[in-house]
Amino acid sequence: MTPPRRLAVAAATLTLAAFTTACGAIGQAVDCNTAASDATKIATEFSSSMTDASAVESAAKTASDKTKELAGKYDGEVAAALNDLADAYNAIKPGDAASMTEFSTKINGFTSKITAACS
Repeated sequence: MTPPRRLAVAAATLTLAAFTTACGAIGQAVDCNTAASDATKIATEFSSSMTDASAVESAAKTASDKTKELAGKYDGEVAAALNDLADAYNAIKPGDAASMTEFSTKINGFTSKITAACS
């Protein structure tokens, strides 16, 4: 498994864990769990699409677009967290280790923000 692919798998895992452990109120839990499921699907597709270094940019753009579309379905903190995740995908540049490090940092920020939104 290539390093970018490991990061994508980690992103999917973090996304799901953040949503499912943080959801409190029933209505909010439904929103968070639905968003988690959709965000996890996007992260899984992103991971699967990165077959080689040349596919990274296209996979990241698609994941960013889909995550922004998903964010449009929500309000407030959930939407803001999803938009942050979309920005994280958008910042990934092929062959640029610094952008992958930045992606990891942004995933941590996304996780914190979505945990706060869903608790």
